Amino acid sequence: QVQLVESGGGLVQAGGSLTLFCAASARTFNSLLVGWFRQAPGKEREFVAAFNWSGGATYYADSVKGRFTLSRDNAKNTVYLQMNSLKPEDTAVYYCAGKYVIGALAQQRSYRYWGQGTQVTVSS
Repeated sequence: QVQLVESGGGLVQAGGSLTLFCAASARTFNSLLVGWFRQAPGKEREFVAAFNWSGGATYYADSVKGRFTLSRDNAKNTVYLQMNSLKPEDTAVYYCAGKYVIGALAQQRSYRYWGQGTQVTVSS
């Protein structure tokens, strides 16, 4: 069983930065594929970023490319989402998700494990 816990959300002004953390309790964290999704009020949950394999290349939604950076520390069982140049439209609840199946990185239904989410609010 894998448990994911997000943290690091908060209120920030436009142009500011935040780092989100996703801590995983997984015996085989090294092979866990982790992605981030977000859900804004009144909108469907959408893909933000993900590793294509356990620690390899990263993929980003066009809306965050160049501003967000995904990284992981396997020794700490933690994945980080560094968010820079934040915009009001980045306001959402951010979720990390995990799976052991390769592929379909942007499809949330392919992820088996989900955290409870952390709120990010960007003021204009």
